[in-house]
Amino acid sequence: MERLAQDDTFAVPVPALAEFLFGISMAPRARQNMEEWERLKPDFGYHDATVPDAEQAANLQVLLRRRGWQLGTVYALIATVALRNNLVLLTTDRDFAAFPGLSTENWR
Repeated sequence: MERLAQDDTFAVPVPALAEFLFGISMAPRARQNMEEWERLKPDFGYHDATVPDAEQAANLQVLLRRRGWQLGTVYALIATVALRNNLVLLTTDRDFAAFPGLSTENWR
């Protein structure tokens, strides 16, 4: 909220949105979470995954698997969308560190 007040903009890769909505819907406070999401939803931009993103995500998965990292398709799509749009990915998940060239920040 502090960063929004500073006029920073935020965008959500659509694959991450699906994972996020699933997570908040499964929490004990699901109803309250969804109400809060509806309130905040207009403050974000959204980035769709494209066919080239899917192809690049598969290539990244192959590359990382050969290096000993096994990552899910959703993670690969999130990383690919962030890379294509030159975004900083806000995450606490260290698995994204394996993606070459991906810029991440952990605000926690």
